[in-house]
Amino acid sequence: MELQMVETLPDKDKEGLEVVYQGIEGAYSQIAALTYFGEKAHYNHVVRFSDAMRAVEERKAEYGVIPIENSSAGAVVDTYDLLFTHNVTIVGEVYIPIHHALLGVKGARLEDIDVVYSHPQGLMQCSKFLQQRNWNQISLLNTAVSANKVKEDGKKNQAAIASSLAAKCYGLDILKEKINNNPENTTRFVVVAHERIYTREAKKISVMFSLPHRAGTLYNILRNFHDNNLNLLKIESRPIPEKKWEYRFFIDIEGNLQDKHVILALRSVAKETEDLRILGNY
Repeated sequence: MELQMVETLPDKDKEGLEVVYQGIEGAYSQIAALTYFGEKAHYNHVVRFSDAMRAVEERKAEYGVIPIENSSAGAVVDTYDLLFTHNVTIVGEVYIPIHHALLGVKGARLEDIDVVYSHPQGLMQCSKFLQQRNWNQISLLNTAVSANKVKEDGKKNQAAIASSLAAKCYGLDILKEKINNNPENTTRFVVVAHERIYTREAKKISVMFSLPHRAGTLYNILRNFHDNNLNLLKIESRPIPEKKWEYRFFIDIEGNLQDKHVILALRSVAKETEDLRILGNY
């Protein structure tokens, strides 16, 4: 299906706009949603990424905000798989600096801590800080869930690695700020919608396709972008479970769907694949 060009995203600044994100209050996904849509929107949070995708697909929410990659940990592979299985369109993106903090209950001190909770990536992104301490590290669903657990348990020996917003949401003290390995740590979030639309000012295109396991097939596809002088921004692959050693590819390129070079490149790619799908132009 082709995308329809619009001047601006429908209702982006509308009072009470329904926006969904994965996690609970204080999650980095909430920060991303607030950054993109502002305070006027009405936010719903769900347990899983798939729940957020389904809410948009079934029009229970007008937009969803989902993490897709981190500058330190790489791709969020679940999101790529969900972009294949759900009928949604990427209409925007937002980059959020990730500044992890160590959170504890009121009155807790750093020397009291012997167990720490966080999302697996949160623990990994703070590995240098944690290696200096003989703490029990426990993975939970996300950083905000970890902060909420520390609040509910109320034990001074427990801490969570989460955002400063989570500290505010759950009434926790910040025992230490900016504990992540990389001070430039950033997560990219995509904004998805049900409508197949893009704006006139869109500058990035995401596409998806699969290829047979034969020599030169990927090279031939990528050559179409090179021959049309299009800049390749990212390539990601995911295995196709039912086809051993075959892969589904996700590619980001610079451009707008109105550009003649983009049109020529995508037409050529479509001839060489059976399932080219434009995921969004944003």
